[in-house]
Amino acid sequence: MKLPIIAYGDPVLRKKALDIPQDYADLEALIANMFDTMYNAHGVGIAAPQIGISLRLFVIDAAPFAEDDIVLKNFRKIFINAQILEETGDKWSFNEGCLSIPDIREDVSRSENLTISYYDENWVHHEESYSGLSARIIQHEYDHIEGKLFTDKLSPLRKAMLKNRLDSISKGYVKVDYKMKFPALKGGNKGGKNRR
Repeated sequence: MKLPIIAYGDPVLRKKALDIPQDYADLEALIANMFDTMYNAHGVGIAAPQIGISLRLFVIDAAPFAEDDIVLKNFRKIFINAQILEETGDKWSFNEGCLSIPDIREDVSRSENLTISYYDENWVHHEESYSGLSARIIQHEYDHIEGKLFTDKLSPLRKAMLKNRLDSISKGYVKVDYKMKFPALKGGNKGGKNRR
């Protein structure tokens, strides 16, 4: 099921998400809905807070980046109760966007490598290391379960320059081809298609 994506400005995007208990009801359906929502919005990752659920869950399918890194061709993963254990290597910049912040893309600097601990959909524990684009995608989605957004990593000047555009997104003044919930609109959900 395709769910509305929560737009910039909603408090759920700023909360540190809670761990998911192993007996969480309908986890399989939630994961399937997150993939459906992500694919419908042409994303490569989505975190539970982006659909209004403050849980430590994100999903990734990085196949669209396979041209840049062949490793990403079959990089489809589910991360439950993830904890980044270490970030190392040189910082490098890459142009990032976010389904919750449509129409804004900015160069963001992140560490080249990471080690992460998480559970998969079968509650099997993993501790893995990633580098390059796979690490970056994980870092971006991980930020969501920590209550952070990629815009937080921009310089104060750049953030100030984007303020009006970010405010417009929270009010629904943005054109997207997927459903969104806008925090500054009464009722929140205006579909996001015809607001500009």
